[in-house]
Amino acid sequence: MEPTNNSPKGGPKPQQINQEFKKFIVDNEHPCIMANAVFKLNNFELKLFDELASKNTAVKMLSALKAYLSNYDFNNNTFKSFIAAFPHTQVDSEEEFEQLLWKQLQYIYEIDEQPWDPNVSSDPENVNFSFSIAGHAFYVVGMHPHSSRLARRSPYPTMVFNLHSQFEQLREMKAFHKVRDKIRARDIAFQGNINPVLKDYGDSSEAIQYSGRNIADNWECPFHPKSEV
Repeated sequence: MEPTNNSPKGGPKPQQINQEFKKFIVDNEHPCIMANAVFKLNNFELKLFDELASKNTAVKMLSALKAYLSNYDFNNNTFKSFIAAFPHTQVDSEEEFEQLLWKQLQYIYEIDEQPWDPNVSSDPENVNFSFSIAGHAFYVVGMHPHSSRLARRSPYPTMVFNLHSQFEQLREMKAFHKVRDKIRARDIAFQGNINPVLKDYGDSSEAIQYSGRNIADNWECPFHPKSEV
């Protein structure tokens, strides 16, 4: 699917960014076999936004994600991703990106009128946490040019939204563990070791995985649901 440019600014054209992402995933043999399948089959929606960690961007992202959900076929087992890229945002460190990512998610949450997906927790310290948008749980993958993980070193600051239901479908098809193990083996071959923050859902909060940074044990998630504000 061709990317949509929500940005009035100059810079890279949407088609160029699309090709850069395909090179990053397909040509470089990205460890995630699901990401490879998504790009080879064009089962993704790539949208461009001006500024990461912006209230104005939150409005546009929420609208785009709602449209994505309204067109999503929940009866189809095909894996699909929503990709938000920020070609005009400069990030200089993993810590900075992490703060920007969670700030953007916080802004989206604060304007989202739909209740949290009842199948997951809104508490980022809960092992059943997953981020909810428009009533649907998503696993969020943050990527940027300065990531210490090669698999997360994307051409631009990026947030990938994968519906949580897709992973549940893999479990129902009894394919989850096979896919997981293959991805982790490829990640070891790609970088020499596995990302230490990666855990199975239910073993620890997936919030620690979103930014891709290897966080300390005393890390506190910057996201605050309304009950904690």
